Amino acid sequence: MAIITLTSDFGESDHYVGALKGAILSSIPSQILVDISHQIQSFDLAHGAFVLRSAFPAFPPGTIHLVAVDTIGNQDDSHLAVQLEDHFFLITDHGLLGLISEKEPQMVVELPPPHQNPSSFPALEVLAPAAIELAKGTPLKKLGKLIKDYKKMVGRQMRANKTQIIGHVLRVDHYGNLITNIKKEEFCRLSEHQSYTILIGREQFRRLNSSINETGSGDCYVMFNSMGLLEVGINKGNASELMGLKFDSPVKISFE
Repeated sequence: MAIITLTSDFGESDHYVGALKGAILSSIPSQILVDISHQIQSFDLAHGAFVLRSAFPAFPPGTIHLVAVDTIGNQDDSHLAVQLEDHFFLITDHGLLGLISEKEPQMVVELPPPHQNPSSFPALEVLAPAAIELAKGTPLKKLGKLIKDYKKMVGRQMRANKTQIIGHVLRVDHYGNLITNIKKEEFCRLSEHQSYTILIGREQFRRLNSSINETGSGDCYVMFNSMGLLEVGINKGNASELMGLKFDSPVKISFE
């Protein structure tokens, strides 16, 4: 049986998560449900996309990801069932899909609207029934109308040439670490046989750490994390607060 994951901006203090799980388990009592996060900032598509993009590759192919971030969306936003990188995503058509992966979807289906239209709880009335059908083995193309046009936001990309890489902070995590969009493979290609300077805020760094434990408590580290993205943090401290940096702050690497 396929796993169903749940990602939402519902928080933990209201009934939404419980009702969503109850609806799925009432239909499939043995269903495996995995919470990725319910602490996505309200209506924050960039936050939701970053968390989902970072987590979904760890799940097996065929996993069903119910994404309830800003599910109401705008007045003309429909809801989609998508096959992407051999996973299934149930999502509002508000652009978040384009931030999850740079690859093109294998199939996109527009889900039928709820009986009560507009719905105040589309995650329960539209996305959960679709997740149940997929978990039961219903083919994706039978869930709605096949479409080719959907809304696709494009995230800020790093820029690179022979002398520099310019990127930005993608996410300030729970610890205050600054996760950037600078990729390890691109850095390694350009830095071969060259010295470099990493500039972030008012700080400059001329070496990378291989682990956080190379630095002492309260010291700054710069390393490529498990996602292959450049990360700046403070060992047992909050880099965002102490360095005065936040989402979208610029990061530059100069090669000499």
